[in-house]
Amino acid sequence: MSDPGPRWEDGIPERLYVITGGRSGPLTTTTLDLVTLIIARSGPRPGMQPEHAAIMRMCQSPLSVAEISAYLALPVSVVTVLLGDLLAADQVLSRAPVALAQLPDLALIEAVIDGLRKL
Repeated sequence: MSDPGPRWEDGIPERLYVITGGRSGPLTTTTLDLVTLIIARSGPRPGMQPEHAAIMRMCQSPLSVAEISAYLALPVSVVTVLLGDLLAADQVLSRAPVALAQLPDLALIEAVIDGLRKL
């Protein structure tokens, strides 16, 4: 029978605590959400925490926070702490998702429609 993988009662909360250094959020204010794209500025440095190094390796091309979380099999909250560390150290860049297009003013649309009708 194959091992189903780690379970919460097998010490995972302690592991997550160690990975984040006991923090529940990034040290600096960051605006990361699930679709924020992350790209590494370089490869991992010697002596980096394994999870930081893994992020640096996988983000040689842009990945979203959600994808990083899935590839590392870590909760998004833990990944945002790790990414906050890397952002603070200027090891990665983040790019906010493309903002939704702003709709033009309703009065402008009505004026265009009115003008087209007069043609």
